Amino acid sequence: MNNQELWQATLAQIQLNISPASFATWFKNTSIVSQKEGKTIVSVTNSFAKEWLQNKYGKTILKILHELDSKIKEVKYEVKHKANKNEARVLDKSSFLFSRKRQLDLQRFKAQKETNINPRYTFESFIVGPFNELAQAASWAISKEPGKVYNPLFIYGKVGLGKTHLLQAIGNEIVKNFSKKKVKYIPSETFTSGMVSAIRKQSIENFKTKYRNIDVLILDDVQFLAGKEKTQEEFFHIFNHLYEQNKQIILSSDRPPKAISALAERLRSRFEGGMIADISYPDYETRMAILKIKCEERKIVLPENILDYIASSIQKNIRELEGALTRVSAYQKLNNKTPDTETVKSLLKNLIFSPKQRITPKKIIKIVADFYDLKEKEILSSSRKREIVRPRQIAMYLLREELKSSYPFIGRRFGGRDHTTAIHAYEKIVKEINKNENIAEEINLIKQRVFSV
Repeated sequence: MNNQELWQATLAQIQLNISPASFATWFKNTSIVSQKEGKTIVSVTNSFAKEWLQNKYGKTILKILHELDSKIKEVKYEVKHKANKNEARVLDKSSFLFSRKRQLDLQRFKAQKETNINPRYTFESFIVGPFNELAQAASWAISKEPGKVYNPLFIYGKVGLGKTHLLQAIGNEIVKNFSKKKVKYIPSETFTSGMVSAIRKQSIENFKTKYRNIDVLILDDVQFLAGKEKTQEEFFHIFNHLYEQNKQIILSSDRPPKAISALAERLRSRFEGGMIADISYPDYETRMAILKIKCEERKIVLPENILDYIASSIQKNIRELEGALTRVSAYQKLNNKTPDTETVKSLLKNLIFSPKQRITPKKIIKIVADFYDLKEKEILSSSRKREIVRPRQIAMYLLREELKSSYPFIGRRFGGRDHTTAIHAYEKIVKEINKNENIAEEINLIKQRVFSV
């Protein structure tokens, strides 16, 4: 059995026990380059793959090779650099998938005014992990068969977690695979202003025709449609026309459809008729790996303890994570020395803080009010309207749960109510969380805002 046959036999066994994504990422373009005195040398595409194969699959690979050839006692990995090759990195379920193409690869996409899509946003440069794997998988499926699967696709998550990147990656991939399809990415606020302008110029029919001729419509931040009745009405008709023609519709928001107040029920129903996928916060392993990859891309060398401090301190926003790295690397270049931990703390003091120290009853009430598109005074009022009562009870629940406020204090904070009202509100929300996933999800999103930077 020659080296190629031996490695193919090894890969065949490995493939049975790991996910297709992991196999394709870690074992693609690997090979046995030499065998000598019981030592086998395996060639890999990059240093990240080398480290991961050694730590994650090293024992398994050695065991299989030894079973196939008892003379093999040791396996070593070496990086074989190839110009303009993709470098793919995936951390398994506990981590993330990241694949990067070099700048020359990105240049094949030309920015097109008609699509409004940034060519830098691709699937290859998108980080995938437990926090966003469903959204990424659905997006990838759509890019291969637009209009046939997951229509509409509704992606939601907090600012800075990659929604816009993923939406535009879909557009770029469709443009590449289906050059004749008309793709349009547009923020909802731009859509609204365009419609207002069309009404003013008495060209609303031209406006609607323009969108009805689109094959793939990507509307970002649809929560901004809330309360804009005329815009919602026109978008509803555009949505229906595209959907009936099997045209792909992709939407994003900072919250799920059920949590968008002042959204017409018929639109909410349409949004919920397809696939809904969330993007949450990346875990520590993902944040740490992002930093390492960015260091490699920028040719920066930073000690492990510095990267650990950044990854541990900035947990809620990938953009801010990269921003922190930029600050530290700028200091390193300007001063021609690596900063110590105390210097890094000083450099990042405006980005990093203890969330608990800044949480106040007023902040919680304001965030709950904003989340449900209410005014603070409405939550604090005596109104018994259902659309106000539940947000008020959620605010009371959060004051008790997060700040450990006393029931009498909560009652006083909400217009001088009796403490029994606060008790009732807290207990009611606790029960609803246990039996209603939608309520639990809404409260989780509110908490993310409360604790966000």
